[in-house]
Amino acid sequence: MKSGVSLQQMLTEVKRQSESKEDYLIAPNRLRMESYGKEMFLHLSDDSGTELIEPMTITGIAHRQIGTHLRIPAAYYDRMREERPDLLAYNANTWFKQESSQRMLRTLDGSARAYLSNRYRRIDNIDIAGVTLPILGGLPDIRFESCQITESRMYIKAVNPRLQAEVSPGDIVQAGVIISNSEVGLGSVSIQPLIYRLVCSNGMVVNEAAARRNHVGRVTDSEENFSVYSQATLDAEDKAFVMKIQDTVRAAVEEARFAQVVGKMQEAKAAQMDTRDVPAVVKLASKEFHITDSESTGVLQRLIESNDLTLYGLSNAVTRHSQDVESYDRASELESIGYSILTMPPRQWSRINQAAA
Repeated sequence: MKSGVSLQQMLTEVKRQSESKEDYLIAPNRLRMESYGKEMFLHLSDDSGTELIEPMTITGIAHRQIGTHLRIPAAYYDRMREERPDLLAYNANTWFKQESSQRMLRTLDGSARAYLSNRYRRIDNIDIAGVTLPILGGLPDIRFESCQITESRMYIKAVNPRLQAEVSPGDIVQAGVIISNSEVGLGSVSIQPLIYRLVCSNGMVVNEAAARRNHVGRVTDSEENFSVYSQATLDAEDKAFVMKIQDTVRAAVEEARFAQVVGKMQEAKAAQMDTRDVPAVVKLASKEFHITDSESTGVLQRLIESNDLTLYGLSNAVTRHSQDVESYDRASELESIGYSILTMPPRQWSRINQAAA
């Protein structure tokens, strides 16, 4: 799997962000976008026009969410942002003035990082870490293989070396778990089993056995300074979810589930690829599983290097290539895609082979 940072480094950053971030419930008609050259800034004012906080830069995620809420087509929004920031500011401000229903604005380090519904339920990284890490830490010999906090998500990937098996002689895999969360509206809390392959440090996310919690709750309303004051995110009404998280973390490294996944790997090892046109097989599989052309080229290279021309080999080529992509978020997606390829129905695998022949 792709290298990240140590658990301690990630937790240090999670704690720093928890102490630095601010959330505001605001009526959009209190916002004003302004351009300075290519840079865009967001201003938040009260009824009299007095600015409540310093002007904020706007992350790419927040830009996309603002455009979606104001119903400005993404392609046009991006073109204005690149070529005519002044026109983008004019358009956004025109539509901001028409909106009075409250939105949640999440900020960090002087940037607007998310522009969300007032139904958005804050389940923050520090809360998820606080619930899951004590359970993981209680497992003997647990190894935190890769952790990261990106602009969009937090990831914790841990491996239990005590639970391992051979897919084929010398090809050892170990059970693990991936925990992820987005504070900016790009995904639910997710806990999924993970398979770690020792021979090439591959990580494969088992994406059919996940516990998830969407960031949706009751409408939040505030009239005081537009600010959402700090509150316990995982409170009494989330007690059942906390228990589910804890159970799922334990279940992710259960022997029965792990054995089931290893069995699927062994079945895929026996599913041969039509070798008359290997590049065509990779290209067709890539298209079906939303792997880009450039990524597909890397997958083909890894497949040839492994000399394992089976369905198992193809899935491992995808997860191995995930280590080469720049984005940690995309690498994690490819780890999940690798499992989807591994477990594709025999009819689908046969169709891809036949179409490539």
